[in-house]
Amino acid sequence: MDERILIDKIANKDEKAFQTFVEMHHHLVLNICNNILNNYDDSMDVSQEVFIQFYESIESFRGDSKITTWLYRISVNKSLNYLRSKKKNRLFSSLDVLFNDDSKKNDPEDTALKPGEDLERNENKKALYFALNKLPEKQRIAITLNNFEDLSYKEISEVMEISVSEVGVLINRGKKKLQKLILDYYKKN
Repeated sequence: MDERILIDKIANKDEKAFQTFVEMHHHLVLNICNNILNNYDDSMDVSQEVFIQFYESIESFRGDSKITTWLYRISVNKSLNYLRSKKKNRLFSSLDVLFNDDSKKNDPEDTALKPGEDLERNENKKALYFALNKLPEKQRIAITLNNFEDLSYKEISEVMEISVSEVGVLINRGKKKLQKLILDYYKKN
């Protein structure tokens, strides 16, 4: 079904169209929330709130951007509001992506950790969590959307409602700060 037709049906409170839309986009929304909240149960709750807000405010969708961009924006905002209300500090969930080589997943011999690798991997994760939690909020969001959600700078600019050049600045500064914070972590430990 054409996305515009689906959105029009949802705007007319067609529950079947809304169910279809949720089924199409639930994984996307859940993934965004989980990358920010780092808790699957909380992410499930927040993702439901995202779709409730979407349903209640569909009339305000002007169609200037893709519907997924609007969902990203709602998901990020709902997740950040949840974090603020619960005063949680952890932001990312699937940091294994940074430490695992996906090309080797099919070879069982390569998936077995060699002695000391597990300790090193855990220490690297601690360093990364430490550094990520120290980044300013906008830098964390930009880096999350770029590195974990594979969004382009243009898409991130739409989600965060900032210019493309500002996205580039946030990501570059964030990466430099991450490197420094990770080095500081290892110097202290």
